[in-house]
Amino acid sequence: MKQILMVGAGSVGGFFGARLAQHHSDVSFLLRPNTLAAVKQNGLTIRSAEGTVTVRPHAASDARELPRPDLIVLGVKAYDLDEVLTQIEPVLTDKTVILTLQNGIDTEDRLLARLQRDCVVGGVAYIYSKIAAPGVIDHYKKGAVAIGELMGHESTRLLAIRDLFVSAGIPCHLSKDIRRSKWEKMCWNCVFNPITVLINDHVAKALDHPEMTGVIRQIVGEVAAVSAAMKVPLPLDMSERVVKATQEIRDIHTSMYDDWKAGRRTEIDSLNGFIVNKGREFGIPTPVNEALTAMIKTMTEKEQTGPGRVRIEGAVVQPVSFDRATIAELPEEHQLDIATVMPGMKGRGIRMKGLLDVPALAIDADHVAFHASDGTYSACLTLQQAREHGVLIYELDGALLPDAKGGPFRLVTPGLGDLCANVKGVTRIEITNGPGRDTRQTVCPPPSS
Repeated sequence: MKQILMVGAGSVGGFFGARLAQHHSDVSFLLRPNTLAAVKQNGLTIRSAEGTVTVRPHAASDARELPRPDLIVLGVKAYDLDEVLTQIEPVLTDKTVILTLQNGIDTEDRLLARLQRDCVVGGVAYIYSKIAAPGVIDHYKKGAVAIGELMGHESTRLLAIRDLFVSAGIPCHLSKDIRRSKWEKMCWNCVFNPITVLINDHVAKALDHPEMTGVIRQIVGEVAAVSAAMKVPLPLDMSERVVKATQEIRDIHTSMYDDWKAGRRTEIDSLNGFIVNKGREFGIPTPVNEALTAMIKTMTEKEQTGPGRVRIEGAVVQPVSFDRATIAELPEEHQLDIATVMPGMKGRGIRMKGLLDVPALAIDADHVAFHASDGTYSACLTLQQAREHGVLIYELDGALLPDAKGGPFRLVTPGLGDLCANVKGVTRIEITNGPGRDTRQTVCPPPSS
């Protein structure tokens, strides 16, 4: 295997790829544009207690610009697999081998299903490292891999990969049951990745609290039940093994914790979420993993923004946003048939009083400015006017109010006369102390459909 293609230069791919590139000149990298720019300018740097190493490998964001690989090493997040496959398919040959170093269980099967040939070697990475900056990896502990054929045999290609890693000073263990090895790491990942996020601390915090012992046992028990249903039985004392193996790395955070702190997407769907989905498929209850999945997604996923949402912000204790479905769930006493304010139209609106009752307003708040999506038009009312006369139309004929009718959210103020406000495409409702931005004419014509 002469030409090696590393896909990704994050905490896993960056470390192992740099180590390989130190000792082999035929290692290239497929990188995202921002990482590519950093590596082209400064090289790929690994900082560790053993010293700092910088390599300057051949890199590109288009696999077709790189040498055609004999071995592809996937070091990207599990959720990026489909995108990566699309990128590397143009350079695959009948002899290309793919080594997987992702967390999760189903990467190998997804590759085989899409590529329809025996080209996959399974792998597990054991390392504690972090992305310090694009193209800069801080390495703290471990730095080994386990690899294996999915059928358990020692193939020529498997031995060649092992020799490649060992020649670069990377410990490489041959696993006779790589699927079990991946499930064993899955147990660890499903325990400590979400827990470190939830407790906002390192793994020792969980290890040192007796109350967590039962929780860990339940998490691993659910994982092991799903594993057994997928024909990979695990030892009965798997939870004890997970705890014991963690004692020597008790000071670390986890990749999910680091991703959360850096504002990156987490792999919860490929870890605990995978267990939940497979549990449903096999009829196996997974309540603890389901709770962990829900809590991590609630904590880490960014607030939804963009079309179809309206946000109340400004002089509020906490901003809050709504879509059509959440507005429809507000108390019925605040909902109204829009035919009462826009004759001939069949739909729903909500009185602004009901919407403004949701966020806790600042004590001195007294005005409300309604901003259109174009960023140029806005209307400001007193808080009392908005509560008494404001209606936000959000539905027409059972669907989201279309843009052509002023949607997805349109403010009308029947009963205000010359002071009325008719704002199409409302995306932002700003609570203010004193008058806010107002671009209206002095006299406002009645709303039209």
